[in-house]
Amino acid sequence: QVQLVESGGGLVQVGGSLRLSCAASGLAFSSAAMGWFRQAPGKEREFVTAVSWSGGSTYYADSVKGRFIISRDNAENTVYLQMNSLKPEDTAVYYCAAGWGASKKRYDYDYWGQGTQVTVSS
Repeated sequence: QVQLVESGGGLVQVGGSLRLSCAASGLAFSSAAMGWFRQAPGKEREFVTAVSWSGGSTYYADSVKGRFIISRDNAENTVYLQMNSLKPEDTAVYYCAAGWGASKKRYDYDYWGQGTQVTVSS
């Protein structure tokens, strides 16, 4: 069955960097669009970024544009989220998701990982 497993979360200071990984199995990864979402306590899960199947198109939420970078390695069946200049408001559980077209909407993704906690402290 399809599995998406996030890793790389942790505690980081304001202004620091963190790199998240999402390893996929059980699906045609090279044909799937991949996205990252996050959910802070008491808030809805929100779109962060997405990348097309080829890696040629990327999309970012305004809140992370210029700070976060999504990339993928189809040979490794892995999508990455490089997070720079982290702010306290970036604190959330980060989820990776797989779908059949890059989208900013949660319901356009068929599969989800379990999430990894990112905490940004001052």
